[in-house]
Amino acid sequence: MADDQHEEVSKKVSAEEEIRRGITVMRRVVQGRSRGIILDVYWSNQGQLIEPNGHTLTSFIGALVRNEIPITCDDWRNKELNESKEKIWSEIKRCFNIEEERRGFCMKLAGKLLRGFQTFLSSKFLKDADGNFVDAELPKKYESLISAEEWEAFKSKRQDPVFQRISATNRERASSPAYPYRKGRVGYGRLEQSMLQKEESSETSLPAHVLWKEARVGKSGVPQEEVLHVYQKCEELSQFLSPDDTKGILSRALDVPEYSGRVRGKGFGVTPTSLSIKKGKAPSNRELHARLEAMQAELDALRREREASALTVYRYASDKDSINCTFQPNIPEGISHCQLYLSSPYYRMVGKGKVHNISRVLLHTRELPAGCLKVSVDIAVEPNAALPYPSDDSDATTVHEAVGSFVAWPTNLICVGYETPTKSKSKDNAIPRHTESTVSRKELQENEVSNASAQQKKEVSNASARVKSSGAKKTVARKKPTTKYRSCLRTFLEMTDIPTGGVRTVHMEVGIFGFDYDQMIGNEDFMQVFSHEEIGVTVVNTYIRFLYDKLMRPNGLDVSFGFLAPATVNLGLILSRPDTVTEYVLRILMDNKDAEKLFFIPFNIGGHWLLLAINPIREIVYYLDSLGNDWTTYPDMKVLIDTVLQAFRAQRDIQTSRRGANSITWIKVVCPQQRNQIDCGYFMLRFMRDTLALGRLKIPTDYFDEFKCAFYTKDQVDEIKEEWCQFMIELNVCS
Repeated sequence: MADDQHEEVSKKVSAEEEIRRGITVMRRVVQGRSRGIILDVYWSNQGQLIEPNGHTLTSFIGALVRNEIPITCDDWRNKELNESKEKIWSEIKRCFNIEEERRGFCMKLAGKLLRGFQTFLSSKFLKDADGNFVDAELPKKYESLISAEEWEAFKSKRQDPVFQRISATNRERASSPAYPYRKGRVGYGRLEQSMLQKEESSETSLPAHVLWKEARVGKSGVPQEEVLHVYQKCEELSQFLSPDDTKGILSRALDVPEYSGRVRGKGFGVTPTSLSIKKGKAPSNRELHARLEAMQAELDALRREREASALTVYRYASDKDSINCTFQPNIPEGISHCQLYLSSPYYRMVGKGKVHNISRVLLHTRELPAGCLKVSVDIAVEPNAALPYPSDDSDATTVHEAVGSFVAWPTNLICVGYETPTKSKSKDNAIPRHTESTVSRKELQENEVSNASAQQKKEVSNASARVKSSGAKKTVARKKPTTKYRSCLRTFLEMTDIPTGGVRTVHMEVGIFGFDYDQMIGNEDFMQVFSHEEIGVTVVNTYIRFLYDKLMRPNGLDVSFGFLAPATVNLGLILSRPDTVTEYVLRILMDNKDAEKLFFIPFNIGGHWLLLAINPIREIVYYLDSLGNDWTTYPDMKVLIDTVLQAFRAQRDIQTSRRGANSITWIKVVCPQQRNQIDCGYFMLRFMRDTLALGRLKIPTDYFDEFKCAFYTKDQVDEIKEEWCQFMIELNVCS
């Protein structure tokens, strides 16, 4: 038997001696590499190696270690091993698609596998059934890996009294664990992955005590009573312990000391640093009890406040004198054209219509809520905005669904004319009015725009060329933007009926969002840019039209990049009509299924813009958030995108193993961060502009070197405004 095994090893060595010394196993990996097949490697959200190919990489590293590192190695940190470690890392990169930043993990794993191999040799060949030392010869099976001198030195080290004493201590400690691990060679990382896949969960990680309990469930499928007792205690502690608690919930429940650099219940590869657990003094039980009482008191206060607020908002007036008898001074009696606003999470116009300020008027045979007036919705400016009072008769819950019907609207959020509610216009923000009738609009355009427009247009269309010529590691130089186009557009705007409620349209052709329509634009949209307010979907859509016309189509980038409509793909519609969103996104992806393409999704989660960039062929989702939030903050968003990509994969008839069924990769990009509550929309637009300027389908995890910065400056934000204003002038929207 031993001779057969030795013969088999010899055959492997002779067959692969041309590749490199030490590759005597993992034939599938080596042969695949010779055919140009490089295996992809996947990692959990906490940096652990998972499937697919996680087990393959681990076995491959073990084979390299057995070939390159002598079994007499006592200290993995010995600098004399650096050359061998470099060789191991080089072989890993030749066979696997792995980032340089994962080298530390692989080297730690290699050290662990070396110690495991040493323990195996000692237990298998140097001990009898009673644990006594046996002076055995070098096993023929390993003669190609271990020299006779190494074997003798290894046996000598194993007989050393110091080693024997340490070994006896460790053996006694591990002999009878109170809560034995029952998942064999399946580590915590792959166990967590299988649990999430089985539950079809949108989460990216599980609490340590949940993993710990599952790891101690054997073939019977029933955990021991002692394990359940610890788990229940963890559940109780989790109700009031901070996630940043130094000692950890599981350690407290087990009442055991914690080792430095270890996160109990998470397994190899997870450290306090990787979880960003701050070091500090662990709170005492008395402090924990006081914290629990304080949190309970705060919870009671919030509950009382919420109940009082609910009574105020939804109370119907029984007193007839409180309904429509005292008219707001800025809303005339009768029927007037109006603009409809919402105040949460920020003030913005969501629709236009007519306000019926008529005494004793009813809404669908019912009295109006206190402080409200009856309005008819004619135009949905923000179609997915929720109605302040949903209509029971028409089942309308959003502004779009209420178009053509009557709804109740809070009086203080109804504006007749163009004044914005609760916001007084300062002198600096007022639109300048020109009274000289001798100055025509055509003369203004010729005098103020002609030369500047041509130069700006040339700069925008050649953005990609400027970036590439500046060098891979240099920041792109830009002229400091001026306000000339904003001033010009503001002047032209004043000569139209737009400031008094007029609207214009910008045509959005089918190549932009996959459907043809006219985007309405009104005074409030222009004021968002002029006054540096939070931008809405209209400004976003029209700037996308600018990117499409000026950067994509002239440079042939429309075959590599695409957009999805933010008015259709947003958190509001995902929650209310997920099937509609899924069908739209899937249709766009299937229309482009034959070529690799990066799709931008400007995503609004309600008062905040972020960017998703999806490569459906490679099943990669780049997540760019100028507030630094993780995608787990918005689980409904992630579930929908994952569902669409899985459906896209199925319709393309791509065969995937069960382990690879959920191989969609989400990458959080460390992008520039906003420093106020307004700039998220401008930052999101710049993310798209930067990517298109470089023309790259892959976004680095630490963002592009050419545009890397902690935050965008005011000049960089103003550049977006100037481009938008110039484009509006070119489209002649003020005619």
